[in-house]
Amino acid sequence: MSKTCGASLEAIVTAVAGRKVTALELADTHLAALARVNGELNAVARLEPDAARARAEALDRRIAAGEAVGPLAGAPLAHKDLYDRQGWLSEAGSKIARGRVAETTATTIAMLDAADALDLGRLNTVEFALGAEGRNVHTGPPRNPWNTAHATGGSSSGSGSAVASGAIPAAMGSDTGGSIRLPAAACGIVGLKPTAGRVGRSGIFPLSGSLDTAGPLCRTVRDTALMLAALAGPDAGDPQSVDMPFTDPLAGIEDGFGDLRIGIARTYFFDPVTATVGARLEAAIAAMIGEGAQVSDVALPGIEIANRLNMMIIAVEACGQHRAWLEERAADYGPETLARLLGGFFVPAQAYLTGLMERTRLLAAALDGPFAEVDVIATPAWPMEVPPVAPDNAPGFAAKVEDIGHCSRPFNFLGLPAIVLPVGLDGNGVPVAIQLVARPYAERTLLRVARALERTLAFAESHKPAVTT
Repeated sequence: MSKTCGASLEAIVTAVAGRKVTALELADTHLAALARVNGELNAVARLEPDAARARAEALDRRIAAGEAVGPLAGAPLAHKDLYDRQGWLSEAGSKIARGRVAETTATTIAMLDAADALDLGRLNTVEFALGAEGRNVHTGPPRNPWNTAHATGGSSSGSGSAVASGAIPAAMGSDTGGSIRLPAAACGIVGLKPTAGRVGRSGIFPLSGSLDTAGPLCRTVRDTALMLAALAGPDAGDPQSVDMPFTDPLAGIEDGFGDLRIGIARTYFFDPVTATVGARLEAAIAAMIGEGAQVSDVALPGIEIANRLNMMIIAVEACGQHRAWLEERAADYGPETLARLLGGFFVPAQAYLTGLMERTRLLAAALDGPFAEVDVIATPAWPMEVPPVAPDNAPGFAAKVEDIGHCSRPFNFLGLPAIVLPVGLDGNGVPVAIQLVARPYAERTLLRVARALERTLAFAESHKPAVTT
């Protein structure tokens, strides 16, 4: 395949700007790459070659005419099958929404269009984005490029798999309890859950209106900053949206750890960590200290409560979102999805409302407590090794979902920005990742620390997945 397969987003858009490659060449190359790896990875829901090639040709004409183009001009992207584009199928990994044609275009997709990125199609997801492991009884599970016997994580499973393979440099996902961070961690790439409200959500199939967050999965931290710059901003269709652009995205990103303070949240987060995962994380912490980072232990108050309330709110709001279908088409859900949705009917209204009110108190406790002492908090991403792909009828899925999202869910509840990146491999050759968390709207600090660690560990330079383009 072309040298752009496996390349960073930054390198690709730089090549387009320098007229070293055309947008049409990129569209053709990366459509072919997605098709090529899909037989092994099952990452793709649908490709849209005609639309992608037409947009690429139009972009090439503008470039040839000397017109100004956007900061992501020619970037070959594809996105989770929750993101609407008018006139395209948008099926949310489900049987129920099969054949659904989007009537509008998601705000995030429109913003990427404005940045002149290419849209190659849609990627597989857990049914209605409700699952942490990556399985889907309707589409089959996407496979992990590092070891295809192992899970990708979910629910942005196809996004994690496709980006890790090198078929595309970035993809959009969604994150309600970890669904960007978990597949990014399992697949050895970078995943960012921005601050709640920083990236608009209209036109994305909802799971939980209080907790859903849109964000990118990318190959590098610098690419993540470039994507956030294209995505951050107001969304008139999203009541949670804030007008908080992310300008000059690479400013300060190479400044290193410097005088930034990093807290290691051991209580709760490290409690279920396995020996292998713990060893990789401790090595990463030692590497930060070796580079001069100021590291200390911290504790987040009420974090177990935040975890439990996140699960409760998802159950209630997802149940409400699906109420009509649950009454009329329950048999068309996968059994795991159905079981989780039905659980929302049994949560008392008072408990739900109390849970929502607790967000303000627990966020204030975090900001007044550990975040008054440190700039970034580090935790595991997954507390255990990524498991093998399990059969659709495997028992114990509820306990597994709870374990997998142990470290990710609290930060959806608190609305804090969080990023994951790889720090090593487990005994099965599957990545182990660290999670970094910052104060609201402190993505610049978060990206700086993530980039410093990425540069220190040089994981991508020394490790390659088994399935690549």
